Amino acid sequence: MANTNSSYPPFRPERPDLLLTMEPKVFKKEFPTEGQFVEFKTGLSRNQIQETVVAFSNAEGGVILIGVSDEGEIVGRDLDAGTADSLHQVMRDLHDPGRYSLHKLSVGGKQVVVVAVARRQEGFSQTSSGIVRVRKGTRDEPLFGSELQQFINARATRRYELTPVTSEEKVAPELLAELARAFGWGAENLTDRLAEHGFAAQGRLTIAGSLYLTSDPAEVLGKSYVEILRYREDQSVDYDLRVEIRGSLPQQLERAVARINDEVGTELVVLGVRRFDLPRLPPVVVREAVANALAHRSYELNRTPVRIEVRPSAIQIRSPGGLPEPVTVENIRETSAPRNLEVIRTLRLFGLAEDAGRGIDVMEDTMLEEMLDPPQFEDLGHEVVVTLPIRSAVAPAERAWVRELERRGDLEGPDRLVLVHAARGEVLTNAKAREILQMDRPGARAVLQRLRDEGFLEQRGDRGGATYHLAGSLEPPAGLRLGPDELARLIEGLSGDGPITNSDVRLATGLDRWKVRDLLSRLVDEGRLIKTGERRGTRYQKP
Repeated sequence: MANTNSSYPPFRPERPDLLLTMEPKVFKKEFPTEGQFVEFKTGLSRNQIQETVVAFSNAEGGVILIGVSDEGEIVGRDLDAGTADSLHQVMRDLHDPGRYSLHKLSVGGKQVVVVAVARRQEGFSQTSSGIVRVRKGTRDEPLFGSELQQFINARATRRYELTPVTSEEKVAPELLAELARAFGWGAENLTDRLAEHGFAAQGRLTIAGSLYLTSDPAEVLGKSYVEILRYREDQSVDYDLRVEIRGSLPQQLERAVARINDEVGTELVVLGVRRFDLPRLPPVVVREAVANALAHRSYELNRTPVRIEVRPSAIQIRSPGGLPEPVTVENIRETSAPRNLEVIRTLRLFGLAEDAGRGIDVMEDTMLEEMLDPPQFEDLGHEVVVTLPIRSAVAPAERAWVRELERRGDLEGPDRLVLVHAARGEVLTNAKAREILQMDRPGARAVLQRLRDEGFLEQRGDRGGATYHLAGSLEPPAGLRLGPDELARLIEGLSGDGPITNSDVRLATGLDRWKVRDLLSRLVDEGRLIKTGERRGTRYQKP
C-alpha cells in the first residue's frame, strides 16, 4: 500500500474486483486525515463526488474513500451493483475525467468503496455544469478568471484528427460522393460542409479528411493501413502470409473484415433435416473490433499500422496507442471516450460501427449468445490489444442445437449455456448454475425459473432441494452427445491458454471426476498432454 503523502495511485491491484483487507490501525496509519491525495465521503453525494473527481483529475490524482466520515471513522459502504452503477453514471456525467477504477476495501469487517482517480494526461476535466476544479490540500478549488485562463492554456490540446495535412486536390471524387451521401449533403457548398465537420481546414484536408477522401491515406499519414499476418501455430513467431489492406477508412474496414471471416471460416453442422453454417467468430464482433481499432488508434504513431494476427485459436487486433482517457480495461464497458470523434462518428453514418457506447456491449453480448469465450482487452500503453478467442467449451453441434431451440421461444445470453449443460445430462441446481454462469444466487435463480416458465426446463423438488432437468420434449438427438474423440479435442482446446485441472474440464463438459480422469490419462498416454504435479496440484498442459 502506498503512503498517502506520495502521488497517485495508492490502489492499483491487477484484480479490482477482489476484496482487499486492512486492519483498522493500519488504515488509520495509511489514511490519518484527508489530504492532497485522499478524500473521505460517508455517502454517494453526486455533486460532491463530481467535484473531487474533477479536482483529482486536474491535479495529481487521488482516492475517494466512500463509507468514511470526515473524522476518518469507518461507517461502511458496500460496492454492490447499485453503488457501482451510480459511480459509473457520475463519471459519464463529467466532462473528460481522468482514468478511474473502483475497488472494495474491508476494514475491521466493514466495507469501504475506493474510487481511484488518475491525473488527466491530456486536456482538463470539468463537472457536468462546466466548472473546472483543482485539488489544493484538502479542498477542491474552482478556478475563475485569469487563473482559469492560465490553467486552460497550459492543459488544453487540439484534437489531432483535425490537423491540416495535405492539399484538397488529393480528394477522390467518388469518395467525396460517398461521404456526401452518408451525411445527406446536396451537391452545393461541399467545401463549406467539409470544413464544418472537420474534414478540411485552411484550404487543406485534415487527418480525418484524408482518411475518408483519399484513395490511399498512407501516402499522407504514414502507416495508416491494416496489416494482416497469418500464423499456422499459436506460439509461432513466423507468419506464412502477410497482407496489406489499403484504401479509404471504410474500404479498409470492409476489406479487413471480409479477409478475417474468410480465414476463420465456419462450422457445418447437420441436425436431422436442418443444416447450420455457424461462423467460428460472429461477423458483427469482428467488424466492431476492427472498427474500434481503426477509429480509436493514435494517428500520431504513424510508423505502425493496425495489425491483425490470425492464429488457430484466436484473432488478435493491435491498435497503436493506449486507451483514450478516462477509459480503462476495467471500465471499458461502462465508459466511452472517442480519441478521434469525427472518425468514429462518420463510420457510424456509413453503418460500419455501433452507436456510441454500444460497441463493447455488442461484442461481449454476442460472444455470450454464441456461447464463445469472451473477448479480452489489454492496454499495453503503446497499443491496445483485443483478443477474440476462436474456441469454446461448447461444441459446434451443441451451438446448432441451441439455434434449433430458439425456434421455440426467446432465449437470453445466459440461458443458452445452462441448456447445454442440461442437454449433457447434468442435474442443475442453483449452486451449479452459479458455477456455470459466474453469477450470484438471485441471478442464477432467475435464469433457472425463466427457463422453467418457458418450458425449457422441468423443476423437481422445492426450495433448497429444487433441481432442474431438460424438458422431455427437448431431448437433443443422439448424435449431439460428444463422443470420446470430440471430448478429447475439446480438452486439448481448453489447454491452449495454459495448464488445466480436472476441475476445469468438469466445469466445461459436465462430466464426472472419474470420466474426466480417464480422458486426461488417455491424452497423456497419447502424448497430446503433459501431466505435472500430484494430487490437488495436478495440472495438464500441451507439450
